[in-house]
Amino acid sequence: MVLLCLGGAACGQLSDDFYDDSCPKLESIVQARVAAAMKAELRMGASLLRLHFHDCFVNGCDGSILLDGAESEKLAAPNLNSVRGYEVIDAIKADLEKACPGLVSCADVVALAAKYGVLLSGGPDYDVLLGRRDGLVANQTLANNNLPSPFDNITVIIQRFKDVGLNTTDVTAALDAGSADAFDNHYFKNLLAKKGLLSSDQGLVSSPDGAAATRALVQAYSYNSQRFLCDFGDAMVRMGNIAPLTGSAGQIRKKCSAVN
Repeated sequence: MVLLCLGGAACGQLSDDFYDDSCPKLESIVQARVAAAMKAELRMGASLLRLHFHDCFVNGCDGSILLDGAESEKLAAPNLNSVRGYEVIDAIKADLEKACPGLVSCADVVALAAKYGVLLSGGPDYDVLLGRRDGLVANQTLANNNLPSPFDNITVIIQRFKDVGLNTTDVTAALDAGSADAFDNHYFKNLLAKKGLLSSDQGLVSSPDGAAATRALVQAYSYNSQRFLCDFGDAMVRMGNIAPLTGSAGQIRKKCSAVN
């Protein structure tokens, strides 16, 4: 279901076959590069998915997160040493500039890489490492405020960071302790059991001030995995339609890290 949702959709001026004639090798080039990156590190599928999210939620899907520069999104505090996968996008873009120069936008490269990050993972039917988070960020509320924790797995994570020094981001903890290597709805089950890794997510579900609508969705997804998978796919398609530049707007960059 999620594969069908991600596989193709057209909205407004957007079309999933836009490059069929002008750059027929586009899909195979993206797929090959993403497959190679995920073979080297399975986690890269999740990173490419997140890269697409961070791009689209700042002034729309325009590839701006890929730009270098002192004031760039790439170096912004929420993204620095967190968002990754830039080298995969650069490799795809370099291949495309050889195959069909000046035709494929960087925003489309990011969107397609995210799509294949999910498809090459096998979607909902096969194992995929979709979520890990550095424990320092995951537990920043506890670390900064010395708050007690309702989560069973927090003390173990904190100790791991004490062992190597709290300033490191090299040690990661699975977002989903129950099925860390599967793309499924177990994360929502963890939240209902008060075992969520991220205190922000857990607070939305468990605190008296948490939104009833949020709790209702967590409950629905924890009980119905197919609903979660289909809603996820639909959300990805809709996210890709957030204020994209079309027609003569913007530019097709030769390198995604710099304007022409």
